[in-house]
Amino acid sequence: MMRLCIDTNIYSAFKRGSSDVISLLEEADEVFIPVVVLGELYAGFFQGMNQKRNLVELNEFLNTPGIDIIEINNSIAERYGNIVKTLRQQGTPIPTNDIWIASAAIEKNARLLSYDKHFERVPGSMLVPISPNG
Repeated sequence: MMRLCIDTNIYSAFKRGSSDVISLLEEADEVFIPVVVLGELYAGFFQGMNQKRNLVELNEFLNTPGIDIIEINNSIAERYGNIVKTLRQQGTPIPTNDIWIASAAIEKNARLLSYDKHFERVPGSMLVPISPNG
């Protein structure tokens, strides 16, 4: 069973028609989107010129069978705290939202789909290798 958790840049690539991303999403049994990713998307939509269209398209995506939102819960929050500690001890911090996204993916035992290579620094993260040129 293939479980994928998508980062914000993957949703954007999907909307641009990236064949690599579309293929991976079609192969997945489950696709997760962390609520933090939704926040990043909404922030971009509310500042952009195509807010209504983007919101409609996001709602269509979220209503697709097999797409599930990952809400933040106590277990994810605890995992987040441990990852922050580990990354600081290693001297390899990454953006805060990305720690939340990685924590959510790990919680769901899902492979993380992102173009951001810094996710490789997160212990327990299963980053799917993908090229942004695909």
